[in-house]
Amino acid sequence: MLLAELTLAIVLFTDSANADLPVLRKFERLPIRLLLVGLPLTIALGFGVGYPLFALFGSLTMIQIALLATMLAPTDAALGKAVVTNKSVPAPVREGLNVESGLNDGICVPVLLIFLEMAKSTGEGTSVAAMVIEFPLKAIGIGALVGVAFALFGSLAFRICSERKWIAGSWMQLPVVALAICCFATAQRFEGSGFIAAFVGGMIFGGLTRKHKKEVLESAEGVGDTFSLITWFVFGALLTSKELFASGWQPIVYAVLSLTVIRMIPVALCMIDRRLRWDTTLFLGWFGPRGLASIVFLVMVMDANIPGSEPIRSTVMWTILLSVIAHGVTAIPLAKLYGARVEARGGTP
Repeated sequence: MLLAELTLAIVLFTDSANADLPVLRKFERLPIRLLLVGLPLTIALGFGVGYPLFALFGSLTMIQIALLATMLAPTDAALGKAVVTNKSVPAPVREGLNVESGLNDGICVPVLLIFLEMAKSTGEGTSVAAMVIEFPLKAIGIGALVGVAFALFGSLAFRICSERKWIAGSWMQLPVVALAICCFATAQRFEGSGFIAAFVGGMIFGGLTRKHKKEVLESAEGVGDTFSLITWFVFGALLTSKELFASGWQPIVYAVLSLTVIRMIPVALCMIDRRLRWDTTLFLGWFGPRGLASIVFLVMVMDANIPGSEPIRSTVMWTILLSVIAHGVTAIPLAKLYGARVEARGGTP
């Protein structure tokens, strides 16, 4: 559990710190729409599809279905790297997918935490309405304050140390990782969201840091990649046939729908007035791989010991497994095919 949480904290910090604001402003239409319109629609459609599959068969409650939809909404930047680094794909599309996958897990964290608290609640004491108001103010507020504080202190300390050459060489890889872990641990200690702290802290640190930014972030990403590989290994070790087929056929059907219509329809809807070509819309909709964020969210749900959550576990495992296979096989050939089509029509997405 701790390894998975620290992995996501480091990834959130480095992803948000890497956010290139000038590039984001230049290609803001795609990522902003994907994040602010497409992501909520994906969660909503995931709930709508999950209700007849799970609630009508008595497998999951409505809150658990909403939790599942949120767990499978964020995309994975690592699994989509073959696409976002392929120069044959137009820059707006590459940057849009890259920014979306880098920021959507951070946006999903508060939503997930709210649904998780509601799923764990027995209905006694605090009402649902009070929980929806009080919990974000506490978890998100404390997390954001911790992230801001550590980012301001960390960027100042890093600038002073680098200017005076108190830190150099292999030690340059430590500040970002240390800041990410400090943000996460401190926020958790004060009952805030460590993930929100890491996300906010990374974004502010990246905005304030100019000198050596690329060097320190690349080193931190290497640490994050190592942690991610270990997390993937543990996930693979837990991926057993008994676990996959323990909850019947519904998880398999939902996994297939999650990778197709639940992702593609919201993307098409949020881009409907942008007049993109049909192949661009399909390309954006298809390349929404699920990976690390969903794994960490799954670990969080498992650690919460929510009664009757076995179908959630099976569904997330099926979705990630199918995503690794489907997106891994199609990434390079579809990127080349799409790039050739765009080039043939003069570079218009």
